[in-house]
Amino acid sequence: MTDTFLSGRTALVTGSTSGIGLAIACSLAEAGARIAVNGLGDQAQVDAALDAVRKAGSEDARHFNADLRDPDAIAAMMAGIDAWSPIDVLVNNAGIQHTASLAEMPVGKWNDIIAINLSAAFHTMRAALPGMAARGYGRVVNIASVHGLVASKEKAPYVAAKHGIVGLSKVAALEYAAAGSRDSGGVTVNCICPGWVETPLIEPQIEARRNGGSRDDGVRALVAEKQPSLRMTLPAEIGALAAWLCRREAHNVTGASFPVDGGWTTQ
Repeated sequence: MTDTFLSGRTALVTGSTSGIGLAIACSLAEAGARIAVNGLGDQAQVDAALDAVRKAGSEDARHFNADLRDPDAIAAMMAGIDAWSPIDVLVNNAGIQHTASLAEMPVGKWNDIIAINLSAAFHTMRAALPGMAARGYGRVVNIASVHGLVASKEKAPYVAAKHGIVGLSKVAALEYAAAGSRDSGGVTVNCICPGWVETPLIEPQIEARRNGGSRDDGVRALVAEKQPSLRMTLPAEIGALAAWLCRREAHNVTGASFPVDGGWTTQ
């Protein structure tokens, strides 16, 4: 029997119309949560995401659109979700990337990456955390990256944003550490820091490195430079960790950053 420990709870997962975000939304749905889906895509993709979380076990799922570069749009989205059902679990997953040297990075790309990958999390947390504290239970799970812990060349705004979200999460964790109780579950704020995750977006990179070998050969060649395990993480495995952080038993796990990187940041 599925452990529906989030029954009666509501979760917002940003960037959840595909990839890691959708996998997290499905994991929370399996635990019984209502799911507020947010993310890009046409109506068919949105409908497919809603169908997936409903099939996973969500008693209700709705799509809430917002341009995460726009604080006013985020505020409107958060108010709309609160009117539907107050947020108990907030997963800030939405993110974008652009690679270029520091000198050649377009200013617009810097602004958009900082806005979506970092500032949007500030705006959603600012709106959701007081209500969580008042109810005695809340979970914020921010999807950072190994690049929240270490750097790589040609990723200045991404690395800056991911380091920033790790720091932001620590501040929020301290401010809300005493909210609630062991019985109510308390309010916690944590980061998950994935390394290589197996999503459709990286399939061309895997294929390019097969050199006539198997797909696993391509995966090992792709991750070998950074990830000692020589294997990638599945999106559903990130979802399982996010769901565990939402358990009542995790009431004292806060302010932490969990590398899921096959040893990348251990080197």
